[in-house]
Amino acid sequence: MGLIDRLFALLFGNGSNVVRDTVEVFRENAEAGAAREMALRKQALAQMGAEFATPRKGLFDRFMDAVNRIPRPAMALGTLGLFVAAMVDPVWFAARMQGLVLVPEPLWWLMGAVVSFYFGARYQAKGQEFQRSIAETMLRAPQVTAGIARLKAVEEAALWQVLAEAPDQAANPALDAWKKLEARRAAHDG
Repeated sequence: MGLIDRLFALLFGNGSNVVRDTVEVFRENAEAGAAREMALRKQALAQMGAEFATPRKGLFDRFMDAVNRIPRPAMALGTLGLFVAAMVDPVWFAARMQGLVLVPEPLWWLMGAVVSFYFGARYQAKGQEFQRSIAETMLRAPQVTAGIARLKAVEEAALWQVLAEAPDQAANPALDAWKKLEARRAAHDG
């Protein structure tokens, strides 16, 4: 073994690579870095998936859902209550409406923004739930189609059995023509 061979064996030897090991002190191994990055992303996605995969809601989520259900019925019933109050005690109602005149315009704008954002957010959340339910329904479409095909086959078999067992009491030209047509179809398909 020559001097050059021993030098290359020392630098790029069988077990370790002195050049690679030295360079990795100053610069990250791109392949190993990519593998670590991929493992990190997989773990992060798995954690996030686990957080959102649980269909059961906790006590806080159920409480917040209940709180979020209050404003719409309260606004609707409150509006109807105003009509009742106007009919039952018009003077009391007029005094309250005069008080609304004193509310500054920026406060009306603020209330409009809050109500708009609340209903907009609810609309978006319900729209996303609706899209998810549509997707779940579409996943069941092949099962429904297969079930309908089986029902049609059973219905057709039952119809043929009734026709075969029916006594020929009177001639029925329409039924005879239909039987001939079905026999031709069956012969053509078979």
